[in-house]
Formats: sequence, structure tokens, C-alpha cells
Amino acid sequence: MEPKPRISAATHPITLQSIREQAERATSILAQARGHMLAPDSRKTPPLFSATQLSDRLGLERSQYEYRVRNPAGLPTGRLNATGARREFTLAEMRQWAQHYRQDHLRPKGAEAITISTAHFKGGSSKTTTASTLAQGLGMRGHKVLVIDVDPQGSMTTLFGYLPAAEVDVEQTLLPLFSGDEIDLQYAVRSTYWDGVDLVPASSALFSAEFILPTRQLKEKSFQFWRTLDFGLDTLRTTYDVIICDTPPSLSFLTVNALMASDGIVMPLPPNNLDFASSAQFWDLFKDLADDFAERGAGKDFAFINVLLSKVKYAAPKDNTGQSTAIIREWIQAAYAERVLPVEIPDVEAVRTASKEFGTVYDASRDNVSTRTFKSAFEAYDRFVDLIEQQMETFWLRQIGG
Repeated sequence: MEPKPRISAATHPITLQSIREQAERATSILAQARGHMLAPDSRKTPPLFSATQLSDRLGLERSQYEYRVRNPAGLPTGRLNATGARREFTLAEMRQWAQHYRQDHLRPKGAEAITISTAHFKGGSSKTTTASTLAQGLGMRGHKVLVIDVDPQGSMTTLFGYLPAAEVDVEQTLLPLFSGDEIDLQYAVRSTYWDGVDLVPASSALFSAEFILPTRQLKEKSFQFWRTLDFGLDTLRTTYDVIICDTPPSLSFLTVNALMASDGIVMPLPPNNLDFASSAQFWDLFKDLADDFAERGAGKDFAFINVLLSKVKYAAPKDNTGQSTAIIREWIQAAYAERVLPVEIPDVEAVRTASKEFGTVYDASRDNVSTRTFKSAFEAYDRFVDLIEQQMETFWLRQIGG
């Protein structure tokens, strides 16, 4: 019989100084390993798009595409690939086509940016992936997008090409806005590798906001902690078409700020018992919070609240997992009714692989997107982005009285 593995106790007490040294070592190694973990901004690039992808994404007939390539009228015509067999377009070129052919879907004159937050109590619900993919999808369709990482873990920051621990200073996060050192968010905006999408990054230092905001509320009589982000976005609402916030997996001061700054909420919800129970708890607490704000005269209306079925596992009809998923899906439909979007994001290897590589399915190379699993994920996310864009258009029309 093999001996059981043993672990020896530390021969000396583990001091705070040793923990600091450990943290410094980990941060140093993480920075060194950056090239293996995450393509840096100079190397992380969006994929190229074929003529078919460009046409499909923008809803163009083949004849429209061919005519415009022959008669550009200022639009980029891409370039032939190395073999000369097909034409390729960069993301920036696709966006130019989108802004030409999709003018009716873009923010109309006189309207301001719509702000959307993804929210859920439970981690692992695809909150960050949903927010990032939505931003990329809207960017491809010609919109100018700002993503705000409200989560101190900085997962969205990582997905857009920056390593929070090594490349984001506290002064570049939301914290100076929350502390009162800045009055708007223009100081924190930086570009990303994804054309049309800018970022306000996060780092672990953002946790301090959970102490700073309530302290300011106690000291400053007129201070409204829940509206700090809302006010900070005012100067950016005419610069961007849509602002997307990724929130922490809790109803924290940070999350409340994002929700109260938002016009729409998207809750990704995997159809399983724990996530469904967590979603109910989230809305129950949010209801209590909303009641408290209402008593203070701080009412809030939303243009939409969506529940997106995410990480949906499809199983054989006789499989217990499939039966369980179907039952929970019925519960979700009964609980959230018309707020459940008519699209489901499948739990397929394509999505998991993209996440492991610090990206989304939209980051995938064309060699991968031809596979069946990638295609199902692509189509689901495309449908999701389309549905959100429709709600954005309705919001803008209401803004301008259309």
C-alpha cells in the first residue's frame, strides 16, 4: 500500500511581510508569463473577415457587395489573401461598411448613448463573456462602444488585452471618480485592439470603492453614492453609442452604481438550480434596494431587463441532465416571462476554448469558425446582439420623441 502524501507544516510563522513578498513574486511571474497567457495589446488582434462574413454580418445581398467592390465610392475594398483566392477585410474596414449600409440602425442625431449592465449574484454565469461579446458584436455592426469594467477582478480588462495586476494603475480605474478626485470618466478611457471599442479598466484596487462610497455618504450630506457612475458618464454619452458595464458577482456598492447608471440590464442565467436560485435572490435584494431609493425620492426606470439563457447544455432526450435543464427552463420562463430572450447560448467547446484563450467566439480565426460547434455559438451570439440592437433603437427613438 502506497503511503499517503503528506504536507509539512511551516517551520516558521507566515508573517504579513512574507505574504507581501509572495504577492510581489506572483505579480512578477505573471508579468513574465504574459506572452503565454495573454497576447499583449501589440499582438492581440481581431480576426480578418471574408467577403461572405462581411456580407452576412451586415445583411448585404451578394450583388450589393460585388457592386460596391467594383464601385467603392470611398469604401475599402479589402485585399486578396496570399493565394489570391478570396478577399479579406479588417475589422476597421468592416466597420466602415457597417456605418455606410446600416445607418438606419445607428444612434440618431439628438440621442445619447444607451448604458447596459450585465448582472448576476453568482460567478460563472458568463456575465463577462456576455458583456464582452455584446461589445464586440455591436462594434462590428458600426456602433462606437465603451466597456467599463466595474469588477475588481478585472476579467473584462483581461479579455480586452490588458493585465490588471501589471498594466492598470489605480488612477486608471473607476476609483478616482468614486473618491471624488475626478468628476467624469474621460481620464480613464483607453483604446483596445478591437476597433470601435474603448475600455475603462479595472484592477483589484477597485475593491476600495466598497469603503470609499459609504464613507463619503456619511460625510457629505448631498452625496448620492448610487449615482456617482451615472454622473461620471454624462460627458461620454454623446461620444459613444452604447456603454456596457460588467459588474461584480454581488449586489455591492459597485454593482448598484452600474445598475443605477444603466438603461438596460442583461442577466445571463445558466438553467441550473443554483443559478436560478441565485437570480431570484438577486432580484429580491434589488427590489428592497429600489424601495429604499424610492423613499429617498430616487426613482429609476429601465428601458429593458433581459434574462439570457447561457451555458445551456443540450443532452439526449432520455438523459437526466436534459430533463433537469428542461424543468429549470420552465421555471425560468414562469419567473421572468417576457423578459427571457428568445435565444439560448449553448455550452459548447467553442465558447470554452475561446474563454481559455482570453477571448470570445468573435475572436476566433476563420479556420475555427467553420466547425459546427463554433457556428452554433456564433449564430446564438449574433442573434443575441441583434435583439439588443433592436432594443437600443427603440430606446433612441423614445429619447428623440420618435
